[in-house]
Amino acid sequence: MDIINLAREMGKAIQEDQRFLNMQVAKQNSENDEQLNNLIGEFNLKRIAINNESQKAEQDSDKMQQLNRELRNAYAQIMKNPNMVAYNQAKDALDALLKRVNAIIVQSAEGENPETTDLAESSCAGDCSSCGGCH
Repeated sequence: MDIINLAREMGKAIQEDQRFLNMQVAKQNSENDEQLNNLIGEFNLKRIAINNESQKAEQDSDKMQQLNRELRNAYAQIMKNPNMVAYNQAKDALDALLKRVNAIIVQSAEGENPETTDLAESSCAGDCSSCGGCH
């Protein structure tokens, strides 16, 4: 079997993994949550209003402060929504799986033993700004 076919098989396995399935359910629940969608719409309108106000030659600082307070409040409400909490938790779990799979692949491509290499062994933190260079 060639590498591309193996990657496709891995893709199928990921889609059968409970973390992927949990993410799909959480995504669907979030999309179907009318209250959450209204909050997201309100948040986006606040962002537009802030952008519009910031483009004005003479900004009203009181209005900007009020819009920023409203934006933070809308964001806080979004993040407290049970469907958004579940979505974020499911996304974090799936992202952790994908990060681990990627680390194994990358480290194997760098010559590490595929049977023993894992995320915990990775010297790469993913933030290139603090990197002294690869091996």
